[in-house]
Amino acid sequence: MKIKFIALCFTIIYTIPGFCQTHIKYIKNVTLIDVNKNKLLPNQTVMIAGDIISGIYPSSIEIPASATVIDGKGKFLMPGLTDAHVHFFQSGGLYARPDAIALQKYMPYDKETAWTHQHMDDFLRRYTKAGITTVIDPGATFNYLAQRDSFANKTYAPAIYMAGPLLTTYEPEIYKNLKNDEPFNLFSNTTEATGFLAKQLPHNPDFIKIWYIVLGKNKEEEARKYQPTIKAIIDEAHKNHLRVAVHATERLTAQLAVESGCDYLVHEVEDEVVSADFISLLKKNKVVVCPTLIVMDGYFNTFAQQKNFSYDELTLANPEQLGSLTDLKHLADTALTNRYKSVGAARMRAGTKTDSIRMVNLKKMADAGVIIAAGTDAGNIGTEHASSLFTELKAMRQSGLNNWQIIQSATINGAKTIGKEKEFGSIEKGKKADLLLLDANPADQLENLQKINLVINKGNVISPDTLIKETPLALVQRQLNAYNLRNIDAFVEPYADDVELYAYPDKLIGKGIDYMRKQYSAFFERVPALHCEILDRTVKGNIIVDHERVSRRGNDKFDAVAIYHIENNKIKKVYFIQ
Repeated sequence: MKIKFIALCFTIIYTIPGFCQTHIKYIKNVTLIDVNKNKLLPNQTVMIAGDIISGIYPSSIEIPASATVIDGKGKFLMPGLTDAHVHFFQSGGLYARPDAIALQKYMPYDKETAWTHQHMDDFLRRYTKAGITTVIDPGATFNYLAQRDSFANKTYAPAIYMAGPLLTTYEPEIYKNLKNDEPFNLFSNTTEATGFLAKQLPHNPDFIKIWYIVLGKNKEEEARKYQPTIKAIIDEAHKNHLRVAVHATERLTAQLAVESGCDYLVHEVEDEVVSADFISLLKKNKVVVCPTLIVMDGYFNTFAQQKNFSYDELTLANPEQLGSLTDLKHLADTALTNRYKSVGAARMRAGTKTDSIRMVNLKKMADAGVIIAAGTDAGNIGTEHASSLFTELKAMRQSGLNNWQIIQSATINGAKTIGKEKEFGSIEKGKKADLLLLDANPADQLENLQKINLVINKGNVISPDTLIKETPLALVQRQLNAYNLRNIDAFVEPYADDVELYAYPDKLIGKGIDYMRKQYSAFFERVPALHCEILDRTVKGNIIVDHERVSRRGNDKFDAVAIYHIENNKIKKVYFIQ
């Protein structure tokens, strides 16, 4: 009787003139994933009013006939995911970091910057499609802070929390004098540093970020020289009610940052196994730590031309930027590409020790109760927006964390990163209605996080497949990416089941997805050095013409033309001219 009375009260409240009843939604008969207590709560009904969770009841509640009802029987409801470390000023492609690899003669940095601004909408849609309803950008630009605001009321866009330019002890030359697109503010003393902070305030950053980089032979002396300024920045930020994130990958700089009062370490310590005293310091100060396990592998695997991607990454990431990662195989400056290939291979070998240290540290900290927030550093070369979070979570599992620890890291702990755990990150009355309805239990298998039935974003119910408009160009680029990485499942994904392959103009070579799978699987197996470079591409409505150069091994190359016909969002016919 009490439950019926509560439901009646809500019905009365939301039938008051001026409040639209369609804003009330119920998700009934669902199993809730309680990320605070690490347990499942079966047979629950969640009420959503506007963009807020307005009640959680047993499934026996009587639901008003006028309400929107989603049947959650056999499904699991969890908080939307958070990627606690992304960078929108970086695309994730090969040309994203000109300070790491100088390819400006192929892609001028101003053109790369323009591309990232133009495609922020695309990235946001991909995040929401992946169930990531909150993204935290610790280090952007004034232009991106303004762009952030333009997405605040977009139903499809995740919530964006963003810092302004990084206050830094070191700035690469390429980023200087970019005005409102400059991602760094280089300081040499406390007055400069706090002055830069003051200039950020009118742009309303959600927090402040420090790049605590120490170079030279005597790193300890350098680190301690900067500590008073680091503390001054943190104190000034806190006076303005802003939390502070710090990039500090050495144990010493991380410790000095924590002792100075920072709130969030955006990377893990990677130069030594952390001590019990350091862990106690983190816990005492309630500092959040983001491991970012995969980001360096993205660089060095790309440079070594050994970067690989899963089916999910190949189908979810922006196809243009993911495709650029194989450009090193065909760029004209072979001396440069060979040099980076050697550097990448050497760093991959050297990185084995660093990776091991970070994995050991993650396990030690998580088991000791340090707040761990999942984040990818997406936007860096080889770490794609949206799709990389699942790769990061799998790496966390390889470090020894259990599924509940990982789920917490990508939900409630992400909210703790910016001090918003009372607003989102768990399913509780009064919190934001940013939720995922899953077809299977992620506590059993982490991969079930990707079995998304519906995304509830800002209270809006969204089918993930509706978020990104399929285009002929995206289909053709996705199959090309998978071709170059010899991933047969991702390669056939853009094709129609009854696809037809022709030798131009009309000789049928083969038909059907099974034919393609069989033929190309054998081809991929025979040609491990396979690479296709697009020499020229023409897009004309639903027809795309690619002039290709295909490398099979060494100097064994041939040029060809492929003409793709797209029907009903699938590649229906392909004509080959050789």
